[in-house]
Amino acid sequence: MDTEIKKIISGNLDVVSESLNNFIEHNAAVFTFKELNGDLRKDLWRALFTYISDDSKSHLHISALTAVRILSREKNGLDQLVTAGDLDLLLERGNLKSDRYDCNDHSVIVESLKCLCNIIYQSRVAATISSTNGSLEGIMNRSKKYKHLPNDVKTFDMKLLFLITALCRNTRPTVKEDLHGLTYLIEILEDIAEGESHNSDVNMLSDQGTDLACETLKVLFNLTIQADSWSSVDEEDEIRYVKLVGILHKLLIIQTESADKRLELHSQVVNLLTNMPATCYSALFMPAEDNVAKDLQYEEQNMNAVMELCNFLELRFRNEVTIQNQQELLSPVLIVLLKAVKSSRIIRRYLRLKILPPLKDVHNRPEQGGTVRNSLCRLLTTPITNVRDIVADFLFVLCKENVGRMIKYTGYGNAAGLFAQRGLLGGGKPTEGRYSSDSEDSDTEEYREYKHGINPVTGCYDPPRPSPTANMTEEQKEYEAMQLVNLMDNLTRQGIVQPCRIGEDGRPQPIEHVLQLQESLLNDQPTNIHDSK
Repeated sequence: MDTEIKKIISGNLDVVSESLNNFIEHNAAVFTFKELNGDLRKDLWRALFTYISDDSKSHLHISALTAVRILSREKNGLDQLVTAGDLDLLLERGNLKSDRYDCNDHSVIVESLKCLCNIIYQSRVAATISSTNGSLEGIMNRSKKYKHLPNDVKTFDMKLLFLITALCRNTRPTVKEDLHGLTYLIEILEDIAEGESHNSDVNMLSDQGTDLACETLKVLFNLTIQADSWSSVDEEDEIRYVKLVGILHKLLIIQTESADKRLELHSQVVNLLTNMPATCYSALFMPAEDNVAKDLQYEEQNMNAVMELCNFLELRFRNEVTIQNQQELLSPVLIVLLKAVKSSRIIRRYLRLKILPPLKDVHNRPEQGGTVRNSLCRLLTTPITNVRDIVADFLFVLCKENVGRMIKYTGYGNAAGLFAQRGLLGGGKPTEGRYSSDSEDSDTEEYREYKHGINPVTGCYDPPRPSPTANMTEEQKEYEAMQLVNLMDNLTRQGIVQPCRIGEDGRPQPIEHVLQLQESLLNDQPTNIHDSK
């Protein structure tokens, strides 16, 4: 291969074309170039850009650009190779320096954009240069003519825009405000959601259209990442966000050519929804038409998009979520669902019916099983605290922040962490004014039959068992009780456990001696936690 590289560097046009093709074929799957020492790699790089810059050598442009793309896969040393002139040349060949799109150079344009994406991703120097060299202006100017451009050009434009705004955060306000990026990108997304159909009956995104949508959503995520943290959103931005959420609604329910592409599309929609102000979430549903399936209707509203979010969460659970990937896979969709149920009564009540329907399975613990409720209850004890807290808040809101109802569906043991944080270990006071007073469910026959034997700690039915102290004398019972007290006392003195009792604020308070628990027990009044539904 050294011979081929030297032929490319030589500039002998009789052999350059064949040598370039051999280099590309040999390195098609190569990502590191150990045989290229510093000088040889530099000489090859400069020779390639010499060919790219020469209009009289247009027959070499594609091959030279492909070779640059391959070389730019290796990050090591790239900062020393790339120059501002190189990037300007790639922008020119990528048609980002011109107001007119030249369809005759389509292949050169796409390959130039691929080179720019590789180089900017691998080189911090290139990313910094690209933040001020007209790349952003070129992309946004071209975006105004997207209806007439091929999808692959638009997709790589968006990839490039995403990389620059991701790696150079200072460019985000420029793109969003100065270049009106939010407005243009929303229009692009709207055209994608409404403009592609394979027949008159079903609106379906092609794989290329889905790729473009995903890349556009990623850019919008970068531009709106501060939106939900603002104390107030101005009227103009709120109008944009409501429109954007309405488009996200369409992307959630649209069909795609492949299931994998649909999963990726939904993932990017969910990520962007985490940035959207909760006040805009009402755009996730709309009045139901007559042809909408009954299970997707609620209070005469079409809840299809909301159901797709719930399905997306269920699909995440099916894909063997582990402790290591919980944060990445679950947090975004859980945040979206939490914001949705907090912001909209209709969404809360609909998701309650889907996730916490009237109880029928009373013989298994809430965390046992394959339903979404079971999976969420398992997460109430996950060591990933961020995920655990979001899930606890989500379930608590679905339960109208009612302690008794929360215990009914999750078990006291699973919900104890939430109750401790909120000062509700003693039962708490019912929320007033925040939720409607009407009950949203009724007990099933199965629940009513076994209600008397349901253990509130485990959240499931405990069949009657003979008392272990039934055949003991009073002296034996007293002896066993003291043994337990002594054992707890020893564990406390050794610092292994810290006994607590519930304070007046509803939070656990440490005690100095286990006998203090007796005083706490005497003061507690029995309550029926199942009275509230």
